[in-house]
Amino acid sequence: MIKYLVILLLLILFCSFTSPAWAIVCRHYDIHEICILTIKRSAKKYWEYSASVSVDGVKIPVEIYNCRAKFKVNKDGTVSQFRENSPGEMICSFFKK
Repeated sequence: MIKYLVILLLLILFCSFTSPAWAIVCRHYDIHEICILTIKRSAKKYWEYSASVSVDGVKIPVEIYNCRAKFKVNKDGTVSQFRENSPGEMICSFFKK
């Protein structure tokens, strides 16, 4: 009887823990698969997102995407405009109000 009680307690304990959710958002643009790995909205500039994405499985480091002016700030500080079907367009269209 104690054996079954221990098994029941272990089962309850095992089921009470939940694994972290891996909520990765992926979209297909043209022939590419773009996934948002991490994203954080700026508190001061609500139109800016700091995000890490992957394009066709290749991870791109965190960059800042400005949805108001349609440009991104790369890790090295350079600025580039959004291109058609780019991660920046995906991020801004996905989080539109």
